[in-house]
Amino acid sequence: MKLIRYGQPGAERPGLIDAQGTLRDLSMLLSDIGPAQLKPRTLAALAAIDVSRLPTVEGAPRLGCPVAGVGKIVCVGLNYADHAREAGLQPPAEPVLFMKAVTALSGPNDDVRIPPGSVKTDWEVELGIVIGTRASHVAEADALQHVAGYVLANDVSERAWQMERGGQWDKGKSYDTFAPIGPWLATADEVPDPHAIDLWLEVNGQRVQDGSTRNFIFGVPAVVSYISQFMALEPGDVILTGTPAGVGLGQKPAPWFLKPGDVVRLGGTGLGEQVQNLVGG
Repeated sequence: MKLIRYGQPGAERPGLIDAQGTLRDLSMLLSDIGPAQLKPRTLAALAAIDVSRLPTVEGAPRLGCPVAGVGKIVCVGLNYADHAREAGLQPPAEPVLFMKAVTALSGPNDDVRIPPGSVKTDWEVELGIVIGTRASHVAEADALQHVAGYVLANDVSERAWQMERGGQWDKGKSYDTFAPIGPWLATADEVPDPHAIDLWLEVNGQRVQDGSTRNFIFGVPAVVSYISQFMALEPGDVILTGTPAGVGLGQKPAPWFLKPGDVVRLGGTGLGEQVQNLVGG
């Protein structure tokens, strides 16, 4: 299933996209799409309904983050060898972990705000994992049992804050609007192989990232298992799995970054597309 949340910020309603691409309302069945609705039994019950009986939603409403009540966003850095090289770093022996504040969450097509004074706001197309059941000290062989589905994400980053402000990547990752997610949550049955997803990103129509999750250093089971050794992963938590090469920091012959008026467009196989306008803010 492709589950969405639509409507104005703070007043989103649950919905889904049917096989014909029609947006249908789920609010008669669910109060929202969040931790309580990501349980396997609930998702299985949803998958069994006749979606043609659900009311259609007319027009093109705003789409919000497809998961409500996200408790934490855990990110994996340098998870593609080509991105590590363009950052001037060695591929890591273990996953590099950092956090992104939940206040950074936004809809897939909402404006992205460049922080006042920022000169190094950057882009990162990523596959996101959404946790469906609690995971603590899970083995790799069992890790996928805890995954509700997958999302497209843009891990927007302010590189000066990330690298030049005394350490701690979180500073450069957590500004408001720096975590556009969606358009939909593709449930696990919609994604037969999370290691075969093509990811791409364009800035003002120029393709700058063109990668694939085939090139992960640490795959989805490894990432979920590894993180669960350090913290419990709860339903609704989101894991961002890293970005392929082509970020602004790695552009040749010189880095270049986002500015107000730029337009970012990104997509992933089976995960839909996002479009964001960059604004001052």
